[in-house]
Amino acid sequence: MRSTSRTTSALQSSYTYLLVSPSLAGTLLKCYDYPHPLKSHAIIRGYDKAHAFRTAKMCAVVAQHLSYEHSRVRQFQIACLLHDLGRAGLDRRLFGKIWSWARSRNIPTRPAEWRSRHPHSSYGRETETFVKTYGQSLAEEGLPLTEWACEQVEMRLGFARRHRRQLKRVKPLLESLGIRWLPWMEQVTLYYYYPEKLAKSPEWVRELGEILVACEQLEAYSNRRRGTDYYVRSKESFREAFRYLDSLKRQGRLRAKVVKAVRQLTASGLFDPILKAARGGILSRREQQFLRSLQ
Repeated sequence: MRSTSRTTSALQSSYTYLLVSPSLAGTLLKCYDYPHPLKSHAIIRGYDKAHAFRTAKMCAVVAQHLSYEHSRVRQFQIACLLHDLGRAGLDRRLFGKIWSWARSRNIPTRPAEWRSRHPHSSYGRETETFVKTYGQSLAEEGLPLTEWACEQVEMRLGFARRHRRQLKRVKPLLESLGIRWLPWMEQVTLYYYYPEKLAKSPEWVRELGEILVACEQLEAYSNRRRGTDYYVRSKESFREAFRYLDSLKRQGRLRAKVVKAVRQLTASGLFDPILKAARGGILSRREQQFLRSLQ
């Protein structure tokens, strides 16, 4: 254990979790706060803030480990902090009801899976097809697809479109902070749902997209609150998290070097504080032993 502690300490001195100032990170995370459309003067506090913050810290470490230059990693971290902005305004109760209903019926919840099941859906209009296909059934279950409910659907099936709308909403703030939102930053944030959008991008853009996917999935599989609300999951498993990353590698969605880097850095203990926070502050001895075994 002492050897592991020395290794972790050495790595911590080599990598920086935050390449932006804490105040800038906090300001960017406030972009997830959203005016409630049904309650005057009410704000829906950004559900995904903590997830985005933890993911962004892991992504920066992995990118540094893979020798990306400081300025690029800093831009990448800004993109990671805003990678779930398309879900600003997430209504925890309504979102959970709609997608729990869909999952219980094996209805696809991601754009590519939806198009595979519904090949005649127009690209980019998966939300509209979902509403047309299942609107009546949901209404009969007491879940009428109002305009606000349709936004909750769009947060998954129409993520790219909603993400762009939210970026437009916060663009004045980004400009006031001196942040240029570059095209590659958007491509990186969309890689998980829309890998086809990176088909003609430079290799480094795709690799940063892969780093984001690997880190945000590791955090999501470790996130107790998100697991309950998003995935109807009653238990988190690091073993399942890495099985999923390995499955993405087999599918060609993640390259071996990215998965290897995430495993090595996790095994070193460098991500323990982040994963512990995702778990609600607890890592059992068995879980720690599993993480150390990843090397």
